[in-house]
Amino acid sequence: MSTLKGIVSLLLLTLNTLFWAVPLIALTLLKLVTPGRPLRRRVLTGLNAVARWWLDVNLWWMRRWLSPRLDLELPDGLSRDDWWLVLSNHRSWTDIFVLLMALHRRIPMPHFFVKRQLIWIPVVGLAFWALEFPMLRRLTREQRERHPHLARRDREATERMCRHARERPIAIYNFVEGTRFTPAKHAARHSPYRHLLPPRAGGIAQVVGLLGDRLGGILDVTLSYDAPDPHFWRFLCGQEGLIHLRARHLPVPAWMQAGDYHQDSNYKERFHSWLNALWQAKDAALDSR
Repeated sequence: MSTLKGIVSLLLLTLNTLFWAVPLIALTLLKLVTPGRPLRRRVLTGLNAVARWWLDVNLWWMRRWLSPRLDLELPDGLSRDDWWLVLSNHRSWTDIFVLLMALHRRIPMPHFFVKRQLIWIPVVGLAFWALEFPMLRRLTREQRERHPHLARRDREATERMCRHARERPIAIYNFVEGTRFTPAKHAARHSPYRHLLPPRAGGIAQVVGLLGDRLGGILDVTLSYDAPDPHFWRFLCGQEGLIHLRARHLPVPAWMQAGDYHQDSNYKERFHSWLNALWQAKDAALDSR
């Protein structure tokens, strides 16, 4: 019975995506031929509306059909009129929908840091590109050293998003570990944390440097599952079990807006220390569950 429920869920997700693909493709083509940023902004407003409706429909049927068991703890003061940087650990594709169930329409439309390979997913990849999500290569340290021009392109993608983000409030979501947690990845990266992978600072440091004066704050999100090995298919089958989300509002420290992560080694070290302390506290919170 749970397998049948998963098949129906997958069908609902696919049909909703295909339905909104029609206005998405039409507006994307219009954006390509629209001259000037002011006019393209108006087309982008339409694209954001399409994305919002896609999310509304998906979250509506997921809440009613799947009835996910969510244990949510959110801070006061969330607003759709502010800019937000959302930092989270990453366990499963389910994380994305859990975050949206908790935060959608409480804060502005989400923009995710996404892997460049996802552009090849039909419809979804086009949406990432049209909505101006930063699409990154997620290079290792060795790859960045061998191919610095690729790392520079990732920084340029983030800078472009932040420049456009100043035009309207958005929420920038970043799974700071860069990939989903698995025991194999935990061992391969020699993680100093029990429940987390080492965080990557470059992208969020750039966001804070470029948007710090606009940010209403940083949302530090900790996700955990009662199931030891969460899986998106199990979620679609309505069998995932209890999911915990804890979010806390952190102010943006003044020193973060006064340095350059890529040029100032002292600033870079201080930023890493701040992020590692955040991850240590998150790991301790997960350890106490």
